[in-house]
Amino acid sequence: MATPKTAKLELEGKVYELPIIEGTEGEKAIDITKLRAETNYITLDSGYMNTGACTSAVTFLDGEKGVLRYRGIPIEELCASSTFLEVSFLLIYGHLPTTEEFSKFREKIRYHSLIHEDLKNYFNNYPGQAHPMAILSSMVCSLSAYYPELIKADQTPDERDGTITRMLSKVRVLAAFAYKRSVGQAFVYPRNDLMYMANFLNMMFAVPAEPYEIDPVIVKAMDLLFILHADHEQNCSTSTVRMVGSSKANLFASISAGICALWGPLHGGANQEVVEMLEMIQKDGGGYKKYIDKAKDKNDNFRLMGFGHRVYKNFDPRAKIIKKACDDVLNKLGIHDPILEIAKGLEEEALKDSYFVERKLYPNVDFYSGIIYRAIGIPTNMFTVMFALGRLPGWIGQWKEMIEDKNMKICRPRQIYTGEVNRKYVPIEKRGS
Repeated sequence: MATPKTAKLELEGKVYELPIIEGTEGEKAIDITKLRAETNYITLDSGYMNTGACTSAVTFLDGEKGVLRYRGIPIEELCASSTFLEVSFLLIYGHLPTTEEFSKFREKIRYHSLIHEDLKNYFNNYPGQAHPMAILSSMVCSLSAYYPELIKADQTPDERDGTITRMLSKVRVLAAFAYKRSVGQAFVYPRNDLMYMANFLNMMFAVPAEPYEIDPVIVKAMDLLFILHADHEQNCSTSTVRMVGSSKANLFASISAGICALWGPLHGGANQEVVEMLEMIQKDGGGYKKYIDKAKDKNDNFRLMGFGHRVYKNFDPRAKIIKKACDDVLNKLGIHDPILEIAKGLEEEALKDSYFVERKLYPNVDFYSGIIYRAIGIPTNMFTVMFALGRLPGWIGQWKEMIEDKNMKICRPRQIYTGEVNRKYVPIEKRGS
């Protein structure tokens, strides 16, 4: 039997041996679980950039090589052959469904598509200009009030499956209703004769007097976008879902917290910032080459949004896939939008400019997704909602994996205190003016 690998840490003249953990893809970690108990030291890692908070079998990504796999299956294969609903099953349950499993899964989602009629009153109480993400996060958490039997900490597998299918089905309805509320239109109820994505698009865009024509090119593009956003390892929102869920908070509360974390412009709001940047360039006369030069100027604080990625140091594998879908949508719709023309110009210039090529600053998935959403007619303030819907199965899969782990612990990070030491209380009358 091989001797377990360890790392040696010397502190105050004493040597400690720490176990080395190795993942199935060769990733290595030093296990510091017992470090504080044995040494009274902790590690400091702002932003958790070098800290593994868990072990997980859901998603693997290699930013250096541009690799992304869900449950071991390359993202390229899933986008070529699968659907968002099938990928959802894969992420949540760990394997591709059989024909029977998928049929039952899809039927459960259809069955649970309606929301409680009383929930509609909540929508009407939000101001018309309310951001759809504010509405969505609140409404998802509110679901727990209408399904109290689904929020107990120790659910049976069947009860947990019921919660999961309700979540997958109802959140798209809540998202569509949030949009309808923001534009002052009547709600459109789900149709059980439509597939998952077509159903969502119909709820978004159909109006009573004008039935919405469901375009298969748009359905396919949306399906691809949702697949590409379905999970992305331990990012800010996923880690939030796990952290909240570690207290045994119910799935509705955990997902609501993830939605709030996603809302930030440094996370899910990136594709919105891409379109806002393009609009700014248009207002300035549309001269995108000027902004290419600004991005290259180290003394200029302008950033070219949608290029490069914090994780992918070579290329974003998702961007290659969605670029074709972007071209398909624009060609099919025959759209001549000056914003989209600026986007194409930026892309062409950046891909041939040595500054961007040498630094591997290629267009990422956020660059193309914002363009697709705009072309379809989805308003900018709904972009992050689309991201949340796509990320939903990843959040659920991560939550389920954690909650079923017999060794699960509540998340409780440490800190290094840098404040005042042992100050005395001074009564207010002695503190001066």
